[in-house]
Amino acid sequence: CMASVDPAAFVSRLERLYSSWESEEDEDRYLWGGVDALAAVVGRDEVLYSKSTSLQNWMFGYELTDTLCVFCANELHILTSKKKADFLRPLEPALKKRSDLPDLRIHMRNKGDGDAQNFDSVLSAIKKSKKGKVVGVFMKDKFTGEFVDGWNDSLSALKQVDISNAFAYVSSSKDEAEIGLIKKACQVTCTVFSKYVKKEIVTIVDEEKKVKHSTLADNIDHAVTEDSKLIPPGIDSDQIEMCYSPIIQSGGNYQLKFSTVSSDERLHFGTIICCLGIRYKSYCSNIVRTMFVEPTQEMQDNYSFLLSVYAKVLESLKDGVRLCDVYSSALQHVEAEHPELKDHFTRNIGFVTGIEFRESSLLISPKTTLAARKGMVFNVNLGFAGLTSPGSSGGGKSGKPYALFVGDTVLVEGEDQPALELTAVSKKKLSSIAIFLGDAEDENNQPPISEELLGTAGTTVLENRTRNEMAAEDRRKMHQTELARQMNEEAKRRLLESKGDGAVKRQKLSSHVAYKNSSLLPKDQDVQNHRVFVDRKYEALIIPIHGIATPFHISTMKNLSKIEEGSHTYLRINFFYPGGSLGRSEGLVFPNPDATFVKEISFRSKHGGSLNNLAHVFTLIKEVQKKFKTREAEKRELEGYVEQDSLVLSTTKGNPRLRDLYMRPVLGSRRVQGTLEAHTNGVRYTTLKGDRVDVLYNNIKHAFFQPSKGEQIVLLHFNLKHPILAGKKKNRDIQFYTEVGEIMTDLGRSQHMHDRDDLMAEQAERELRSKLDTAFDMFRKKIESLTQCHAEFEKPFRELSFHGVPFRSTVLLQPTTNCLVNLTDQPPFIITLDEVELVHFERVQFHMRNFDMVFVFKDYKKKVAMISSIPMTSLDSIKEWFNSCDIKYTEGIQSLNWTKILKTINDDPEDFFNSGGWSFLDPNPEGESDDDENGSSESDEYNPSDVEEEGDDISGDSDEDYTSLSEQSSESDYDEDSEEESGKDWDELEEEAKQADKERVEYEEDNTDSRMKRKRPLPSQGANRSSGSSSNKKPKKTSR
Repeated sequence: CMASVDPAAFVSRLERLYSSWESEEDEDRYLWGGVDALAAVVGRDEVLYSKSTSLQNWMFGYELTDTLCVFCANELHILTSKKKADFLRPLEPALKKRSDLPDLRIHMRNKGDGDAQNFDSVLSAIKKSKKGKVVGVFMKDKFTGEFVDGWNDSLSALKQVDISNAFAYVSSSKDEAEIGLIKKACQVTCTVFSKYVKKEIVTIVDEEKKVKHSTLADNIDHAVTEDSKLIPPGIDSDQIEMCYSPIIQSGGNYQLKFSTVSSDERLHFGTIICCLGIRYKSYCSNIVRTMFVEPTQEMQDNYSFLLSVYAKVLESLKDGVRLCDVYSSALQHVEAEHPELKDHFTRNIGFVTGIEFRESSLLISPKTTLAARKGMVFNVNLGFAGLTSPGSSGGGKSGKPYALFVGDTVLVEGEDQPALELTAVSKKKLSSIAIFLGDAEDENNQPPISEELLGTAGTTVLENRTRNEMAAEDRRKMHQTELARQMNEEAKRRLLESKGDGAVKRQKLSSHVAYKNSSLLPKDQDVQNHRVFVDRKYEALIIPIHGIATPFHISTMKNLSKIEEGSHTYLRINFFYPGGSLGRSEGLVFPNPDATFVKEISFRSKHGGSLNNLAHVFTLIKEVQKKFKTREAEKRELEGYVEQDSLVLSTTKGNPRLRDLYMRPVLGSRRVQGTLEAHTNGVRYTTLKGDRVDVLYNNIKHAFFQPSKGEQIVLLHFNLKHPILAGKKKNRDIQFYTEVGEIMTDLGRSQHMHDRDDLMAEQAERELRSKLDTAFDMFRKKIESLTQCHAEFEKPFRELSFHGVPFRSTVLLQPTTNCLVNLTDQPPFIITLDEVELVHFERVQFHMRNFDMVFVFKDYKKKVAMISSIPMTSLDSIKEWFNSCDIKYTEGIQSLNWTKILKTINDDPEDFFNSGGWSFLDPNPEGESDDDENGSSESDEYNPSDVEEEGDDISGDSDEDYTSLSEQSSESDYDEDSEEESGKDWDELEEEAKQADKERVEYEEDNTDSRMKRKRPLPSQGANRSSGSSSNKKPKKTSR
């Protein structure tokens, strides 16, 4: 099959498995039970959860049916079919590089003898592993089939020990890739609960519908699989499945466990418990919420206390803390605050989750002595069962019991950090889950919780909307603050670790030797006669220096010039030498910097005569230089080029194929149509002229499928890990497309909206678009199926798109699951989000119509990427998208010099992060608020411009006049305020304002004239008068 497994993840997880198995620590030795080998076999049964399939998913990323994996001390044996064996081949070279890990032995199945010979080979390897007596297996896995039965019969002669708990503990700590998948699963779960489950329950209660628990659970299940609006952007809906059937309970019958099934009883309007778990790419998430209808005060108090117990659990759940101690801390909190609830408290309050929904050996219970470790993901679920509240809707006179149950998916972080809620978006507060149905008379007494869920009046909805938007903005800011802290810590650690390897690599001057020894010098007559000679074979210039023929390779020459003056010809040659290069070539490293160098040399010869060969020499040097530089440019073009593996052609006739496609970049001078065909380990594009381009699956970094909606082309785009040669140039982006509409329209032809030909043409174009989209989509799905989703295509989210200028023209930029792309225009623009450290928005001001966006990569030696001229209306949606992708963003009003910033960081990263790191980009809310307050107070203070001018033009006595005028102005303002408060209408106030303005102008003119007569500025004062006066009056003439 195809090379689609991730070798890096496999090697990392295999190392963890063997480290734990071979560990001498008592805990590990107890878990593994002294086994000599490990064996896991998977049949063809459709089993949702099993340790064997979990092992395969964890190791290989996929489930392989009818496959046997045996882990020996020095070898790893895998028995499978030919197709799956080809899929696993890329693991062999990865393990060969690690001498501390076992060698991989892949065996092909032989159905002729029922795999008897293969089983014997594997059993002999087990007997050579350590003592060869005890085999660790997963006892609870009960697969069936001839293959599984044959292996079980062969293994029956050896002692078998269950290693389920050992494997569960090893795989419980998740790496970054696994945590990312779980976060996406949590995102889907919270979205489904908030946008569908809660709304459905509120609607049922509000309209008093009669709906069964099982019906509501089925509707939820159907909505998850069918309603694309519930799937957040960046999530592949094909990879979503339910962890279990949704559980809805109400009416007094409650079972606080996940093995229960929603009953056929109708939904009771009292206490409603909802459990929802969703998997994404085999990784699980879960939330549990309790909703109330008209809860009593006692129920509200008990629920609030349950949330405090939940917070206590998260505070205790840290790296290194035993799980039994976490449970004890929660139980002690219950005993101390509400001892009457102790007997109602759940017997366990959570479990580790991941590929399997529930790890029974890692429960948060009194009996589990294993410790929590960083990277573990828990379903924390706790509650009180069997409670009774006679005054509640759920209890009433009959005293029906009610229960409280809350749960979230949480991540264990460091030793001193509480567990992180991954499903915190779905709120648990009473105001978010309680419904109050009061009469109209009691609306003023209703708590705000019912308004949040059921308010439908215009004013109420508007208030709630504003409140919710503010809460969303606050959550976004809090999330960004946490991302900033994590980013600075991770960047500092990463840069300090690579500090030793971070020396600036300077360009090294090519060291070309003209002649390896003197015997290779040409015996030409010009050389013998001490004349300048150009050796085109060895690309050298031979110059007589002090009567000795001295060769210089053409690469040592910087430039040369020829001048003819009078009867003489001058030839001047400049050479490279240490310390003489500036600009682009600054910092060239010479192989022998302490040697003696020639800086420049000049020759002169007369016109005519046999000695005049300088013009010919000049021509030859230029010719050799051109040839040398062309060859060096081609060599530089191939730098970083990695030779691909050979394409393995598929011999089957039904290979996926697309015809009549164009390719970008163009092969040759003109574009030519060709055919794209999928093979065993890659795709091949063949033009009508016979040119070929191969793209291997293991070299694909990102694959994109862009339909024709809103575009004139439909395309498949491959962004590669290593560039390939296409058209004699390195290319990292290969695109195959076909046109679906007219790129140009004839504006000279008269058209009519009801023209029959135009209507038929539009209909034909719609049909063509649909046909091509379907063909490309089928080709994409076949490749994903062929590669077992290793070559996974991303589809741009057009609803999240925005316009910007990444290069020279405005294009439509569209987010995908892992990237931000523009694929239609050339060159393509692709930003991988996992490589982005920070996004900074520049020129963000209220009066600006556009802003710029800068991407700072985690590799600080890489130049930043910029998108300019983005409409300001797209700013909020872009922020929300980056926040959902866990990418830190900042904003500012100025454009920054990123070259200098990155140089400062690379020169001294430790000092940069010790002084705050990237926090210098964050606005200072406190400082801004202070400035705003000061600015507003200054603007509120009335300072007439005439008085300011006089203050500049006069001195001495003018201070008294200014003071008296200010006092008069303030008194006038006070009087106006008092009159306004007395209740005068607008006409009266306007008339009084006009009269006051007229009197003030007359007073100022009289006052100015009298003061100018009384005092004139001295010549020195006039000369030193400030030229930056803000007055709009004409300058007064002064006598000197």
